[in-house]
Amino acid sequence: MYETEEQRLKEKLENVRKSGVRLFLEGKPASPKDIADKCVCENAIYMADYVLDDEGRLQELRYDRITDWK
Repeated sequence: MYETEEQRLKEKLENVRKSGVRLFLEGKPASPKDIADKCVCENAIYMADYVLDDEGRLQELRYDRITDWK
C-alpha cells in the first residue's frame, strides 16, 4: 500500500517540478523521491506549504517538520 501512495506522490511531484516549481524538504532543495520517501507513512498525511509569486503562480512546494517513519 505504501509503495503505491509513495509512487503516486513521487509522480505528482515530478510533474510539478517539470512545470518549474521548486521542491524543498526541511528547508533544503529536494527531489520528488526524497520527499515521497519521507512523507508516506500510516499515521500522518503531510500537507505542503504552497509558496506563490507576486502574480499568484505556484513557485515552491515546501515540506517541513517531517518525521521519518521508515
